[in-house]
Amino acid sequence: MQQVNDRLAHRIGKCVIRLVDGSGVAVADQEVRIRQINHSFLFGAGIFDVVPFVNQSVPQEKLTFLEEEISRFLEVFNFATLPFYWGRFEPEQGKPQTEALSRAAEWLQQKGVIVKGHPLCWHTVTAPWLLDMSNEQILRAQLSRIEREVSNFEGVIDMWDVINEVVIMPIFDKYDNGITRICKELGRIELIKQVFAVAKAANPGATLLLNDFNTTTNYEILIDGCLHAGVPIDAIGIQSHQHQGYWGREKVEEVLERFSHFGVPIHFTENTLTSGHLMPPEIEDLNDYQIAEWPSTPEYEERQAREVEEMYTILFEHPQVQAITSWSFSDHGAWLGAPAGLIRKDNGPKPSYDVLKRLITKDWHTECVMKTDGNGVALVEGFLGDYELVCQDKVSRFRLTGNDGQLDLVM
Repeated sequence: MQQVNDRLAHRIGKCVIRLVDGSGVAVADQEVRIRQINHSFLFGAGIFDVVPFVNQSVPQEKLTFLEEEISRFLEVFNFATLPFYWGRFEPEQGKPQTEALSRAAEWLQQKGVIVKGHPLCWHTVTAPWLLDMSNEQILRAQLSRIEREVSNFEGVIDMWDVINEVVIMPIFDKYDNGITRICKELGRIELIKQVFAVAKAANPGATLLLNDFNTTTNYEILIDGCLHAGVPIDAIGIQSHQHQGYWGREKVEEVLERFSHFGVPIHFTENTLTSGHLMPPEIEDLNDYQIAEWPSTPEYEERQAREVEEMYTILFEHPQVQAITSWSFSDHGAWLGAPAGLIRKDNGPKPSYDVLKRLITKDWHTECVMKTDGNGVALVEGFLGDYELVCQDKVSRFRLTGNDGQLDLVM
């Protein structure tokens, strides 16, 4: 394989592969072609447009446009986040959009993409009909909702942002909502404990995340309290919406240092770097910045590409980071109308898209030709993930996990 940075040693696996034919005879002195077909690391994006595309719920000309967008996504990414905002998923009580989301998730799964649901509990975009209930009823409805979604989607979606932005949840005062009400009454840790318990019981094998945009010590204290309370947090979700400017290497590394001491895997769940002007620094709540047009420009697209390359490299080099999700994939429909996508509104790829495609499919990718020895053995070394091996027009697949000894493949 190509030479790789020593800082990426934890991303590399080695395996002794022995090739035999159907009779158990060694396939000796034969050329083999080895090609990585997927990463273990999760490179993802918010790709909500998959839902109307798969369900064909928009006009034909729009479907053609979405097909091009999603095709660009599939060229690079192996991880997708789909929307489960309660107020949109179940705007009328008892009528969830389960079938539409199931079709979208199954379609992605068939393309080799791992899917995460976002989020199961959040005080924003939550079900408006909760306001007609008592706190006891709201909690019961919330827990039932989690049990329903996690159970219904098991095997298709086995990763969830269980609860979102809890640091601010009980003091959120933009508008009344049912989730803030119960968080005030129960307290942050008790609510987290209950929603995680239900999600874990519904799908014991699921990967469950606590997710927040708050990267101060307040989030650290919350995580520490949850872990001491026995909450089964499988990964710490860190949002990194950088509408007001790139954090820079120093801050990225400082955040990683503080949140890695828990010994829990880290996912950068919502990463935003714009290719337009920066949001003014005095804006405290990003949602308060509402403008008619926020254009992407060539100059700022080059800046975005440089920042994306540096940040992804820092994160990929860190051993506790397991996933990075760009938020969102396209400028079309992006949060706040920001030019935060990797492709433009017309589906044209930005330099940042080209940078990520190079990193993921070339720089951090293994493809080689080698020859088996007299015993049919070859030593394979490459980035962790799924592989295809071709020998004498026969194809076999294997996986580098980092814990590989010898693997026998029948050709």
